[in-house]
Amino acid sequence: MMTAARSADSGLASPGELDRYPYADAPAVDRVGAPAWEGVDPELGRVSRRAAGSRGRGLHGQLVQQLGQMIVSGDLGADRPLVPEEIGQRFEVSRTVVRESLRVLEAKGLVSARPNVGTRVRPVSDWNLLDPDIIEWRAFGPQRDDQRRELSELRWTIEPLAARLAAGHGREDVQQRLADMVGIMGHAMGQGDALTFSRADAEFHSLLIQMAGNRMLEHLSGIVSAALQVSGGPVTGCDRPNEASLTQHGRIVDALAAGDGAAAETAMRQLLTVHPEVERVVPAPREH
Repeated sequence: MMTAARSADSGLASPGELDRYPYADAPAVDRVGAPAWEGVDPELGRVSRRAAGSRGRGLHGQLVQQLGQMIVSGDLGADRPLVPEEIGQRFEVSRTVVRESLRVLEAKGLVSARPNVGTRVRPVSDWNLLDPDIIEWRAFGPQRDDQRRELSELRWTIEPLAARLAAGHGREDVQQRLADMVGIMGHAMGQGDALTFSRADAEFHSLLIQMAGNRMLEHLSGIVSAALQVSGGPVTGCDRPNEASLTQHGRIVDALAAGDGAAAETAMRQLLTVHPEVERVVPAPREH
């Protein structure tokens, strides 16, 4: 993602990695009309010559990231027309790349393409807010506080139920994998390796939801994974590696092995309890 300051006129970022967009602290005011691609340093937004991509997605993936972040940040406001030819010239990419990128954004509900109207940015009410990319873009944009609060509340709804259901499925291979993840988390914490800890934590929660045996819950596992990848804002016991977090993960594993759904649910609620400074977001767990 681009890391330098954006042009005030264009809303584009300056040269750098197309991996994370440097959002302003406050939402930008929607500006209806054609994007002001002109009059800006031609190096801004160039993706065709960047070796580092948006997590290896290729040119169209990088363009999806850039345009998606600009839409979510408000730099490309609702009803803003997006002219493929202008985008291609501005970012120095082919028509095919632009077309593929706009199709992806349309599938996410961010834009719509209609005959005789063209491609336009859609209002927030039309966005697929459960899409992992949109979750990430919102979490690092002007809506960051709302996004993180909403994620915490959603996880509070999903994961305790998943833990209770998982206790009734007794899959020893998955239980062993969950135990392995707890072991990896413990070792990583001892080594001060936050990255390994977070990866093992993400796999733990994803496996647990899959173990619940509910395909609709499993479909939401991407939301939990996305939530674990964003930091700051309302934080849960998962977001800060510590002994208490490790203990609750271990208790969940023990409860699953014992087939005790109530204990698994309670341990998950305790794990997801937010820190005191944001306690208003999610209530403390009730003992069963």
